[in-house]
Amino acid sequence: MLRVGWRGGSKEELALGLDWEDVAWERMSEARGVYVQVRELFEDTEDDRLPNTEIDMAEDIRRETRTRLPSLPFPLSLPSPLHHHAHRAASAWASAVKSASAAVVPPPLTTPPLDPLKIIQQELLLLRTNITTLLGAGHPSLDRVAKYYFAAEGKQVRPLIVLLIAQATNGLSPDFPRLKWLGERTQDKLDDPLTGKEVLNDYNPHMPESSSAFSAPFLLSPPHPPSIEPHPPPLQALAFPFPPHILPTQRRLAEITEMIHVASLLHDDVVDSSPTRRNAPSAPAAFGNKLSVLGGDFLLGRASAALARLGSLEVVELLATVISNLVEGELMQMRPLALPDAGASAGMEAGELFPPAQPQAQEPQAQARLMAWQHYMQKTYLKTASLMAKSARAGVILGGGGRLDGGIEVKDVAYAFGRNLGIAFQLVDDMLDFTSSAATLGKPSDGADLRLGLATAPALFAWEEHKEMGELVARKFEKEGDVPRALELIHTSSSIPRTRELAEQHVTAALDALSLLPESGAREALRGLSGEVLLRSR
Repeated sequence: MLRVGWRGGSKEELALGLDWEDVAWERMSEARGVYVQVRELFEDTEDDRLPNTEIDMAEDIRRETRTRLPSLPFPLSLPSPLHHHAHRAASAWASAVKSASAAVVPPPLTTPPLDPLKIIQQELLLLRTNITTLLGAGHPSLDRVAKYYFAAEGKQVRPLIVLLIAQATNGLSPDFPRLKWLGERTQDKLDDPLTGKEVLNDYNPHMPESSSAFSAPFLLSPPHPPSIEPHPPPLQALAFPFPPHILPTQRRLAEITEMIHVASLLHDDVVDSSPTRRNAPSAPAAFGNKLSVLGGDFLLGRASAALARLGSLEVVELLATVISNLVEGELMQMRPLALPDAGASAGMEAGELFPPAQPQAQEPQAQARLMAWQHYMQKTYLKTASLMAKSARAGVILGGGGRLDGGIEVKDVAYAFGRNLGIAFQLVDDMLDFTSSAATLGKPSDGADLRLGLATAPALFAWEEHKEMGELVARKFEKEGDVPRALELIHTSSSIPRTRELAEQHVTAALDALSLLPESGAREALRGLSGEVLLRSR
């Protein structure tokens, strides 16, 4: 029924070889997006009939507002990110993730979904399904441990940021139409190896056609004929009047981002001897330390191979340095920081990494706190914010980049957003260690960081009010009674609200960067997701 009303398509669409039925369904998706705005236009006309069916809605929009569609905004109505009540913390985070996921446009030229909840389920299910496919291993034990943390539903904030940033910025580059055209014709080739499978010897039982196990001997064979790369039609024919789509390479980047994150969890749980993760036995508890470390290494290997196939050296560089950052950040967390009054023999030389600006003008306690804060913030960036910031930047690069008014590069805006949001995310995470239960967090809490010898933001803020905390920090809370005393100092100080205030400052900085992007549903979803970082309880 609907398809008859939209039959034909534009000359540009026909020139691209798009089937009129697919065009009709894509236009129907667009019609749903502007239905609320168009309703007001109908109410101002002499014909007060409002469309009640999909056919009437599409036909009326086509007749009355087709020339006005390009000027209509497409905002996603979400609550203001910083004006929620704290008692909604448990449900607010889930609500934000759902709202953000709903803004992610599904693959192009498909039947438009009717229920936003279905969009969430399909998008996240597609992410997990694709990752599971990428992680197939010939060894059963390796296969199980590599996929173990993906079986439990995590927050998946990192891939959501990549997908939403991509949708919010796609189309800002003049090269995006070509990338979209190319992506639709090469999306099935993302799993194709760049090197012969008999050379890679990286067998994946989920991809038997593009992978191979070891075989002997290795036989030389004539080279395969070079593949013919598709050439896009003239750029002037690539006019898409629809909301920009997420490219296949950007979707794969979201999957790679989650794989790197989960690899770091496998390694962290070994280093921290964590017994639980996501309210279940941790990988070391279930499989042992050795297999958990190997599983994390395997994840990084498969993520690196998928990364190379995206075809961008700049993106490879960004994500490769993320892996280096994670290792360096973990090492900073493991090694004690020698404070001025603790002696250089306790760890690194005082001032080795973070020399104070005016060491002679500061008291030892103030100098020690400055060094501890600098150490903590750098570690926070390396372990948490780096992945969010660089993956957001990489997503923009895959979409062609582009510049905003004033010459600001879009990829810099994405990086600033991800960097500040990542730091805020970790600040809240460190705060929850003192304010949330282990059952809610799904991992040890109630001063778990203190028991690991870690001085996080709440402890450092408490130090400013209680000098005694400096002694506990210097010896990494190792003496009997240190942890209970540190907990008492934290809870009798203003450290918790001050940590939240610092997180709010970083969220505000993230939103300031985000405001530079054009208005869109994806941008508003990112605003909501940013605000809910402050209210999450796990």
